[in-house]
Amino acid sequence: MAIYKIVPRQLWSQAEAKGVFDGAPVDHADGFIHFSTAAQVRETAHKHFAGQTDLLLISIDGQKLGPALIYEPSRGGDLFPHLYGSLSLSAVTAVDELPLDQAGRHIFPESLV
Repeated sequence: MAIYKIVPRQLWSQAEAKGVFDGAPVDHADGFIHFSTAAQVRETAHKHFAGQTDLLLISIDGQKLGPALIYEPSRGGDLFPHLYGSLSLSAVTAVDELPLDQAGRHIFPESLV
C-alpha cells in the first residue's frame, strides 16, 4: 500500500545525497516519521503545509518498510502510518512536485485525484 510524505525540497535533496531520509524536525521531536495515506494526505497538506511552496510529495511502498511501520491513532482517531526508523530511499516509488494553484491550494499528482 502506498503512503505519502510531504517534504520541503531542500530537506529531500539532503536525503538523496545521504541515501536515507531521517525525517523532518517534527519527526525528530515525535520520535518517528509521520506519513499519510492517500485518503489523508490532502488534509495533511492543508493543516500542516498551507501556503508553503517548494514542497515535494514522496510516494512510498509501505510494504517495503516492514514492522518498523506502525499505524497509530491520530487526528480524529484515524490511523496514520508512522515509521520508527529511517526511510530507505529504496522504498520510494515516486517524487512529485506539490505546487500551489492560484487560490493557494496544493495541486496533487493525477495519481491521487
